[in-house]
Amino acid sequence: MAAAKERGKGVSSLLNFVDNISKWTGRVVSFLIVALTFLICLEVVARYLLNRPTIWVHETSAMLMGAYIIFGGAYTLYTGGHVNMDVVYGRLLPKNKALIDVITFWFFLLFCGGLLWMGGDSAWRALRNLEHSGSLWNPPIYPFKLILPTGVFLLLLQGLAKFVRDAITVVKGGYDEH
Repeated sequence: MAAAKERGKGVSSLLNFVDNISKWTGRVVSFLIVALTFLICLEVVARYLLNRPTIWVHETSAMLMGAYIIFGGAYTLYTGGHVNMDVVYGRLLPKNKALIDVITFWFFLLFCGGLLWMGGDSAWRALRNLEHSGSLWNPPIYPFKLILPTGVFLLLLQGLAKFVRDAITVVKGGYDEH
């Protein structure tokens, strides 16, 4: 009995560690919105007041928004912010919700696996070739292509943590952190 309790503490510690990674990443990445707002305001002023548009704000803001979305995925999963079919799902008991989540986890895993595989391949080729955008400004994009597999990996970690909690809820009727 004591060994099972210790194992449970170890699992809880690991799940909390994954949660903390998601929380920290979400908080850090949230500041990208401030940078995006500043850049877009800068472009509006430069374009419409000074009649001197920039060649770099559009690409930079697209890259920052992509990073915001990709890195925000794990945080959104952690907070339960992803879309559900609430017409049915919202009326279910926690154990039944967990059962649906355990079943649909495999689709999530397939989706993340595909993104990780394809995104990792694209990032590797971009890094190997030191890929640039090809635009007039032509910034290096290989650092930004590394964001997809990194963000998907974090999302997958959080998804695995949720899966473990849901599986415990299905088996035991609930999940207790302690």
